[in-house]
Amino acid sequence: MKKGLNEAIGNFQYKGILVNEQPYGSGHINDTYLLEFDVPEEGRVKVILQKMNKSIFTKPVELMENIMNVTSYLRKVIIKNGGDPDRETLNVIPTVDGKPYFVDSEGEYWRSYKFITGATCYDAVEKPDDFYQSALAFGNFQRLLADYPAETLHETIEGFHDTKARFRTFKNAVEKDVCGRAASVQKEIDFVLSHEDVANVLGDLQAKGELPLRVTHNDTKLNNIMIDDETGKGICVIDLDTVMPGLAVNDFGDSIRFGASTAAEDEQDLSKVSCDLSLYELYVKGFIEGCAGSLTAKELEMLPMGAKVMTYECGMRFLTDYLEGDHYFKIHREGHNLDRCRTQFKLVEDMEKKWDEMAEIVKKYC
Repeated sequence: MKKGLNEAIGNFQYKGILVNEQPYGSGHINDTYLLEFDVPEEGRVKVILQKMNKSIFTKPVELMENIMNVTSYLRKVIIKNGGDPDRETLNVIPTVDGKPYFVDSEGEYWRSYKFITGATCYDAVEKPDDFYQSALAFGNFQRLLADYPAETLHETIEGFHDTKARFRTFKNAVEKDVCGRAASVQKEIDFVLSHEDVANVLGDLQAKGELPLRVTHNDTKLNNIMIDDETGKGICVIDLDTVMPGLAVNDFGDSIRFGASTAAEDEQDLSKVSCDLSLYELYVKGFIEGCAGSLTAKELEMLPMGAKVMTYECGMRFLTDYLEGDHYFKIHREGHNLDRCRTQFKLVEDMEKKWDEMAEIVKKYC
């Protein structure tokens, strides 16, 4: 790792003398570092350096093409709207030979971004307004990219939110049971199988043309929003690895799954896990305001279903990874992915109990 890291540091267009280097963030997938340089006349300058996970992102060149195309488009729209493109979208730092990525001597792919100063991303909702601000930001992301031709983007992870395909993958994992774990998690397996209708609903609507293809973020957690330290406003959507064609209701739903839960994603005491309707309502309000009329009536109607589908899908993915030996999501303890899947299924059950209320809240803001 150190060799590749040093190679990468030496191959991006950085200025000044490196004075600090440390691991950064809490992401499950990529290896991220915060670098600090002493730059004459500018002082201390921070940048982000990441090694992309090739086992997850198998097409890193296409991934970076998506990021460059989307961020370039966003810069133009932000400037047109009188905003600050250096703080309101990611800015890729090129390599010494002008590319948006560097390949080290071991074939690993690296990329670098300008660090957004004076802003913070939060792993959990510290105050309700943080969640509202993230809703505004992700809704605004939809609005800014509403006219972008989504079909021209690469699908960097094939079938990423194809819940039908995820369901088939899950059943295959159960059947193969390569780690001999299936017998001990039959209750969780039965939960997935009994909710097959949830796996099908959004894909069926898209196939019928009732849900349009959008540029979607596909990982709309609170910690992928930078919140300004002074104003408390959400200013920038980050972590664009999974930006590709998708459904807006999935982006909405993943935020609810993560941010409206009353417990951590890996909470072991399931009695602490529920969907907080006050946070849900805050997010609905902010997301619809941020989208500013860019969603169709059918998309708005299906927002609660997006929350249910994304929570179900994520739980199914955690369980699939557990059955297959924990090769996708990073784990920090034995059974970590199993704990994660159980919180998601508990959330689905709680949403089902609150379904009518969730639908009424959406109607209120439409």
